[in-house]
Amino acid sequence: MYCVRNITDDLYWVGANDHRLHLFENIHPIPRGVSYNAYLLLDEKTVLVDTVDWSACRQLLENIEHLLEGRPLDYLLINHMEPDHGASVEEILIRYPKCKVISTEKSFMIMRQFGFHIDSHELIQVKEGDTYNFGKHTVTFVEAPMVHWPEAMVTLDVTNGVLFSADAFGTFGALDGKMFNDDVDFGHEWLDDARRYLTNIVGKYGPHIQLLLKKAGTVLDKIKFICPLHGPVWRSDLLWFIDKYDKWSRYEPEEEGVMIVYASMYGNTEAAAQCLASKLCEKGMTNVYVYDVSTTHVSHLIAETFRLSHLVLASVTYNLCIYPQMLDYLEHMKHLNLQNRKIALVENGSWAAKSGDLMEEFINDNLKNMTVLNERISMASSLLPDKAIEVDMLADAILDSMDSKKK
Repeated sequence: MYCVRNITDDLYWVGANDHRLHLFENIHPIPRGVSYNAYLLLDEKTVLVDTVDWSACRQLLENIEHLLEGRPLDYLLINHMEPDHGASVEEILIRYPKCKVISTEKSFMIMRQFGFHIDSHELIQVKEGDTYNFGKHTVTFVEAPMVHWPEAMVTLDVTNGVLFSADAFGTFGALDGKMFNDDVDFGHEWLDDARRYLTNIVGKYGPHIQLLLKKAGTVLDKIKFICPLHGPVWRSDLLWFIDKYDKWSRYEPEEEGVMIVYASMYGNTEAAAQCLASKLCEKGMTNVYVYDVSTTHVSHLIAETFRLSHLVLASVTYNLCIYPQMLDYLEHMKHLNLQNRKIALVENGSWAAKSGDLMEEFINDNLKNMTVLNERISMASSLLPDKAIEVDMLADAILDSMDSKKK
């Protein structure tokens, strides 16, 4: 059975929702599922904008067949060839043998790398600034390399102001009928998933996102809808969401607050983390969040680190090294280019507390524009009463380093 939604007069969503996939990219948990968005334009010529994951191909085909009502599919326009969007390309071309394909040079290369037989079709290679007309609608193409694959582009329909944004402005979460951003309370129900999606999937490529935002800025007054490949279609409050992307891609925190991430084997380092959290709240900073690095998925830790201004790393020493899960978290920060945070350290070790020095060395050698505070809590096995002054001093140092204290 088909399941389609009208976006504008002659543009339809023809994608699918997936609640069966547990790990996005086989890494990131998606308990709320995910949507694969594709769009069909019914102009004088018919145009399918992107496809879907192979698991949702049947739904896509039923949706297209329903809307075409016997008309041919004239064009397949591909903005992004990652398999959760491009896996159904060849099946579409088999079903519609006269369909022409519009995409970038690198996109056609990737199609061939996946073994798709595309060369029997007319291939229309486009680049930055090119335009194409389908009847009433004229589109222009904007290259978006490394947002987050090298072949990516976005397409702006200059007739109705629809921006087909590829993976930009996407989010985890199945739509379940709620097609538009104003169908939901996005700030409360979807923002965490949007942040986790951007920071973990595209976070490494902040400068490339900034370049795309600058390009979009020149036509911002023309954009009326944003149609991403995952998540709701945006038709209101566009600038609010664009501002979020601007902050995330500049690695600027959204809000002033403290994230305490602890690695604890027997609860002693955890107790120290809780003691510090309590002291911060007692001193007036209540925007404090405490996470166990061993039980919190690293994608959530990364998203929270993007959100907050201050980070406390509290780690036991393990085989004279950083606790493995804490090291994994640090490696993710490195790979995702996370920067511009103030960091405090708490170390523990029953006979050789090395984790503090090792974490500071990792931060200094691998992370950009991070400030490690001089104050540190150093424990031998557990936090004893004589360390209360260190907890107090570290809490004060964190608070004194906050921008709001400097105003």
